[in-house]
Amino acid sequence: MTELGPVAWPPAPIKTERLVLREPEARDRAAVIELLASPEVGTYLGGPQPRDELEHAMPGAPSRRPGLFIVDLDKVMIGQITLTKDTGHLRQGAGKAELGYLFLPQAWGHGYAAEACAAALDWFAGALPGEPVVLATQTANVRSMRLAAKLGFIEVERFDAYGAQQWFGMWSPVTSSD
Repeated sequence: MTELGPVAWPPAPIKTERLVLREPEARDRAAVIELLASPEVGTYLGGPQPRDELEHAMPGAPSRRPGLFIVDLDKVMIGQITLTKDTGHLRQGAGKAELGYLFLPQAWGHGYAAEACAAALDWFAGALPGEPVVLATQTANVRSMRLAAKLGFIEVERFDAYGAQQWFGMWSPVTSSD
């Protein structure tokens, strides 16, 4: 059993037209630190994490854990996607798989997040048929709201948390009617 239930982890790398979703490797360390220390990435996540703390906390390869995908473009990490069971930080999502995504600012605006997230959701639908996925983002994060809609997340509610209005949505895999 993993954080995603009875899903074998890690899956084989997931390949899209332009990207590969895979487990973290030692070569990703600098990019993961850059991602988490980025002021732009941290704008709607409570701010960037201090680079020196990240350097100290991650002496080697980024940690591998069920549900964490590194997103590669031409063998270079440009972001990460998480699909993990909600641990209760969102009462609405308790026990459901939650999608999270972070991409380096230089990767924004090229459709990579949509391509990678769609591939991760397709994989999830095959691994756990019929299971819904939840997503929460600040309503002020226009890019994230747009991506959620493009991926097919349906708004369930809005609520205030962390000093800002949050959007909570749900995605359900499309099932055949035959």
